[in-house]
Amino acid sequence: MTDQLNSNYDVVVVGGGPAGLNGALMLARARRTVAVIDAGAPRNAPADRVHGLFAREGVPPGELLSRGRDEVRSFGGHIVPGEVTEITRDGDDFLITLADSRTTRARRLLVTSGLVDELPDIPGLRARWGHDVIHCPYCHGWESRDRPIGVLGLGPMAIHLALLFRQWSDDITYFAHANTPPTPEESEQLAARGIRIVDGEIASVEIADDRITGVRLTTGTVVPREILVAPTRMVARAPFLTPLGLTPTPHPMGAGEHIPTDPTGRTTIPGVWAAGNVTDLSAQVGNSAAAGAMAGAHINADLVTEDTRHAVEAHRVHVRV
Repeated sequence: MTDQLNSNYDVVVVGGGPAGLNGALMLARARRTVAVIDAGAPRNAPADRVHGLFAREGVPPGELLSRGRDEVRSFGGHIVPGEVTEITRDGDDFLITLADSRTTRARRLLVTSGLVDELPDIPGLRARWGHDVIHCPYCHGWESRDRPIGVLGLGPMAIHLALLFRQWSDDITYFAHANTPPTPEESEQLAARGIRIVDGEIASVEIADDRITGVRLTTGTVVPREILVAPTRMVARAPFLTPLGLTPTPHPMGAGEHIPTDPTGRTTIPGVWAAGNVTDLSAQVGNSAAAGAMAGAHINADLVTEDTRHAVEAHRVHVRV
């Protein structure tokens, strides 16, 4: 069965989203033994559709992943449900331990475990996440066009997002909340684009008939809105890498924490690659899939180099004998 976890692989992929599945597809097509270990908690689970993906616009996320899993299986790759809890070095290999105590070994790792979106504890906000609480104009802007949109002052990217969403609607309100007040230059930019600034902290998100109706401030004032943009603090989901000495670091944009890599996905730990949102916090589905493919190809090339070195060493021994 393709869902059975074998004792060893050329490559284990941790995370079964677009990056992991496309990386596994490249590796399986390269005739590598590969297993994708997937905890089954994708970041975009609350979303109804995937947007901005060439030739797959509007596809449900579950359908996209199901098709990807079938494609990996068709080339001999394994798709294994489970949660990786620890990865350690074991000689030249990596020892991967799952939450149910199963283990396997791999010569190389591709980490595509994604990230966690951290939202402030504002009543009603999390409940509408992925529906009418959104974060990305390129993922959700078209569906939010011409509607009253509120951008919450959360983190360093909030004003930038307010200016971006103005492209899709002329009814944008920026809620300063507890964020640093806009600079004079930012205030001028918002005013020039017709974006209203509302000061004061947010008490709750108003919901009625399964939709957002407004934002209630601590003063009791309710500002009617239909869509809320909530910049999240994005944190790489990779605690299992700590024994290898690889931990998330602050992202240069101040938007959270990520696992740094080079352009091919190679991390600072030999034999470990990463792709998708675990390293690129802003990557959409298409970017993540492309990064997984790139990492898969480079992992295979790295293994070819190692296989060739071993073959040369064996050949020299044979010639001497």
